[in-house]
Amino acid sequence: MVGLKVGPIFYKIGTGDFLHSFFSSIAYNLEDNNWGTKFPFIMKELYAKELQVEHIPEALKEINLIRELFKEYAPNCVIWDIENLEKRPPWGDNIAAHITSLSNYFYTSDGEDLFETFLKALETAARVNKVITIKSL
Repeated sequence: MVGLKVGPIFYKIGTGDFLHSFFSSIAYNLEDNNWGTKFPFIMKELYAKELQVEHIPEALKEINLIRELFKEYAPNCVIWDIENLEKRPPWGDNIAAHITSLSNYFYTSDGEDLFETFLKALETAARVNKVITIKSL
């Protein structure tokens, strides 16, 4: 189980493969397969280590823009693993009817919209003045 950690608060996401798919889909579809070139705070700082408090406003802008841009990408544009483009999600193309684009494709293991989870974690980190990290439990 991986998630976003802000101080003692843990926002569950799901498997590491699932979260990597989210980042892989961003890099491949929105950054021309150049990890972090357009979204450095989400893709490099947060993914690689931790997002500093002073960069939360930029990260919020990035996550909102990613969500908006993902509306233009069909669910079959999901990238499960950027290092292996042949790899497919374990559920294949068997997805819920309400999933119409990559903007509403990603849901946490608790059934929460992944973008909403990111927004909650980022807003909490800003409010409590703490870094945000990706952690595995």
